[in-house]
Amino acid sequence: MVLTLGVAALAPWAFMLGVNALILYGLRAPRLAYTGPLRGEFGVAQEVRLPTRNNKMLTGWFVATSVAINAPAVVVMHGWGANASLMQGCVAPLHAAGLGVLLLDARCHGRSDGEPFTSLPRFAEDIEAGLAWLATQPLVDPKRLAVIGHSVGAGAALLTATRHSEVRAVVSISAFAHPHEVMLRYLASYRIPYPLLGWYVLRHVQQVIGARFDAIAPLRSMTHISSPVLLVHGREDEMVPLDDARRLLAAGRTALVRLLEVAGRHDLSTALDEHLPEITDFLQQALQPASTHGNDSVSV
Repeated sequence: MVLTLGVAALAPWAFMLGVNALILYGLRAPRLAYTGPLRGEFGVAQEVRLPTRNNKMLTGWFVATSVAINAPAVVVMHGWGANASLMQGCVAPLHAAGLGVLLLDARCHGRSDGEPFTSLPRFAEDIEAGLAWLATQPLVDPKRLAVIGHSVGAGAALLTATRHSEVRAVVSISAFAHPHEVMLRYLASYRIPYPLLGWYVLRHVQQVIGARFDAIAPLRSMTHISSPVLLVHGREDEMVPLDDARRLLAAGRTALVRLLEVAGRHDLSTALDEHLPEITDFLQQALQPASTHGNDSVSV
């Protein structure tokens, strides 16, 4: 009798553990493989390993500037389920513009260490680790750093800029406005009803990542960033509506926020080719030495 009661009491707990594990499994990031070093007009990128939170290691690909010491540099972060190799198209123009470039694999992506889960806040922690590593490089000016991010990486880049004044500019590519809205679209795609199950999924996800969606939402980040931000978004984005970018633009607290609408969908890896000069010009202006940066406006 006692054993039966004990099993009955544990059954709901075991069921909830199973449900929670299933939620994390369903939201896991796929790990895409790539082979060989990253290479291009800039030569061969240097593969580096650098520490991040929880005693984990990140894989990165670094291309140092070839024009000067104390040069500006940029951390480039991919989106969910991608890796650094998918962002390498921006390296050559950034390098030609005199910037050092560090492409990172976030945890659970590419060749970086794994975790039980990853999230926008963890992407931001990995960006912070990249910024800290760049600041130790002899050719890099630690006071002239920028971040480029795509999708979740863009949201993480915006969040990072709210915490680190050395981030002098952000290029946000295909960022969503609010993770709550992203999760609602995700639930709808699997026909999971919000009133019955969806609310629990969203609550559990926030408990696991240790942050409320409202606290990490790009919409909120935009109200706390004082450095220049270039929002880049595809007009035909099928995953994140263009209206999200327009809302982020409206939420920006400075006149140094710009929106560049381009022809393309969520993955802008090829659609950005013709706009890379505009992006590099934006970064060059934003990353001018302090003596010349002053209060000059940034245009695109």
